[in-house]
Amino acid sequence: MSWFQRQSRSSRKATHGHPDSLQGNPPGSSRVPGDTAASMDPHALMRIKNLQLRSKLVVEGFFGGLHRSPLHGASVEFSEYRAYSPGDDPRGLDWKLFARTDRYYIKKFEDETNRRCYLLVDQSQSMGYGSLEYTKMEYARTLAATLAYFLTLQRDHVGLMTFDEAIADVVPARSRVGHLRQILGCLARPTSGSGTDINGPISQIAAITRRRGLVVLISDMLSPTEELQRSLALLRSRQHEVIVLRILDPNEVHLSVDESKVLVDMETGRKIQVDPDATRKAYQAAFQEHAEAVESICNAVGAAIYTSTTDRPLQESLSDFVSAHQRRCVGASRSGMLSSGGTSG
Repeated sequence: MSWFQRQSRSSRKATHGHPDSLQGNPPGSSRVPGDTAASMDPHALMRIKNLQLRSKLVVEGFFGGLHRSPLHGASVEFSEYRAYSPGDDPRGLDWKLFARTDRYYIKKFEDETNRRCYLLVDQSQSMGYGSLEYTKMEYARTLAATLAYFLTLQRDHVGLMTFDEAIADVVPARSRVGHLRQILGCLARPTSGSGTDINGPISQIAAITRRRGLVVLISDMLSPTEELQRSLALLRSRQHEVIVLRILDPNEVHLSVDESKVLVDMETGRKIQVDPDATRKAYQAAFQEHAEAVESICNAVGAAIYTSTTDRPLQESLSDFVSAHQRRCVGASRSGMLSSGGTSG
């Protein structure tokens, strides 16, 4: 049994009969076992040229294993009881429980399954910005490679879609020898795009994936939000789990400009004269407004969102992903469960 399964089982036992306790912790406050490992300085990590080696170093300390799926099937591990309803398959009735309670209950089982996961990676020009020794794009590529490596260890089917103003590379979700190398090869390719169209790849993923799975969007989200809610809602309507990992440079968050400068929009080429004293307050207000709009959209459609600056250790970003997925699996497996009073018989 993997630690994923042990964590999910212990969480469900602790919350049995107490729906209020299912509320997730604030982003970043919940940690998984792998987070106890020492975090590697991202500056040192980015000096490693080999993308696979980077991802392996980040994943070290996390242990692979099968996911506990929220889907219920005919596996060998019992999940829960629920009341019988007309139309249910009578083969699922627990006759021993009926003999004790004189009530009809259906036994539900948990299906340990290989999940299909798609990584959507923004490679637009805005991701090429970096005030550190490396750019947001390098950080995002390393994070995507880390998730691909981690999910491969979990025996999941992993796919990749890179995009800027158009969809670039598409790697189908598979799990076979050499597939991870193909994903890493696509992530390492130079890009030539400029603008950002987040809605295109989201709509494409919704169109090509019929079986519900996990979609991870890695982007700075610095694009108009008018169509974002519709696109994410489309994914959620197909029962996909959605996690947004927003990557920002520290300089973008705080506008660390000490003197008057001409700033150039990396996607449009537009030049703006900036006086830091006069601009900083207005910039931070606009930046905060956009961030709140993106977060509000994600919350409205039920997508988890986490923001990381590029000076943050990759292990912590991976921990955000694992924690979000773990809490959602626990919440999904608990949905529809009988109250403690109903199961006491």
